[in-house]
Amino acid sequence: MLRRVEHTYAGDGGRSIRGYLVAMSAFAAYTTGWALLVRRRGRPLPDRPVPWDVALTAVATFRLSRLLSKASVTSPLRAPFTTFVGPQGPAELHEEARSDDRKATVGELVTCPFCVSVWVASSLTAGQLLWPRATRTAMGALTALAGADALQLTYGALVDRTTGG
Repeated sequence: MLRRVEHTYAGDGGRSIRGYLVAMSAFAAYTTGWALLVRRRGRPLPDRPVPWDVALTAVATFRLSRLLSKASVTSPLRAPFTTFVGPQGPAELHEEARSDDRKATVGELVTCPFCVSVWVASSLTAGQLLWPRATRTAMGALTALAGADALQLTYGALVDRTTGG
């Protein structure tokens, strides 16, 4: 049945969905593991999310996702699954997933900040439940880094505008 669904879905494009099924299963196992650990430790769930935590988590997730999926310094983590194409923005790289079927899905996942952000947001949320002080401290640092990045880009744009460069 999976072959029929995959063939119908892929059409002439030959796009496999098996890797995505594996990735979804891995994510389900990962989040289930966190949930069980939170439950085992008896950590209470909040009645509702605190707006400040949501904002902090959003900015920290953005910054850590870009760091993991695009930064030059983290390219060795992506290298087994990607091919370097060229630079892309300040201190970021453009990489493409390898065409090897076994590595293609992982390559797509690790080069996509939107895809990585799902894993990061889940991890930060679990961290807030298990180790709230340490996690909020780390998220504060990531948020400060995102702010510093914005200031660096703004400063660079202002210098370019005023010097004509």
